[in-house]
Amino acid sequence: MNRSQADALSIELRALLGESLVDIRHADGELTITVASARIVEVLRTLRDAPGMAFTQMNDLSGVDYLSYGQADWVTQGATSSGFSRAVGRADVHAHPEIPAGQRFAVVYQLLSITHNRRLRVKAWLPAEEPILPSIVDVFPVADWYEREAFDLFGILFEGHPDLRRLLTDYGFIGHPFRKDFPLEGYVEVRYDPDKRRVVYQPVTIEPRTLVPRVIRDDGRGSGAAH
Repeated sequence: MNRSQADALSIELRALLGESLVDIRHADGELTITVASARIVEVLRTLRDAPGMAFTQMNDLSGVDYLSYGQADWVTQGATSSGFSRAVGRADVHAHPEIPAGQRFAVVYQLLSITHNRRLRVKAWLPAEEPILPSIVDVFPVADWYEREAFDLFGILFEGHPDLRRLLTDYGFIGHPFRKDFPLEGYVEVRYDPDKRRVVYQPVTIEPRTLVPRVIRDDGRGSGAAH
């Protein structure tokens, strides 16, 4: 979507959605709108049914955790011949200007209008405590398993979902593994107990550590090529 097309669609969206529209941005050829989370069902139904929109296909729904967004554990621009930087200390934690105050999670919807041959990204922000959003299953039935996945991996609750339960993790799994503060080692591990003759869960015994990434250098060192 070029700039003129994005501008034209932006004008239509502002007129159509009114106060439900919080923000609108065009970058890298894609248009993203942020809407009030409480009105997500109303907004998506409007985008689907309005003749000028006709976003009748939802291609994806995903959760996003913006905890520590914009911060880094590694100084990737300061590698030297003596070695790669390891687990540098972070700067003081501060709110990123793109994240609304008090918000941590977002749910992002990818829509497609086959009629008008254009795409639209819709975002709704959610707070760190009790991230709850109305289910859109009645608008796009395909959202059923997408919402279950977001619940399972991020702990985002979808009010009105017909069967909101875990989808990818095991029965009795603790926590939500795609949250940024979920430990890489997890909370429990599984092993076979020969005395009990069954699989048992126990607190994880792996010592927490910071992983060292593979070093990729512009000069080809470490690629295996002969010098």
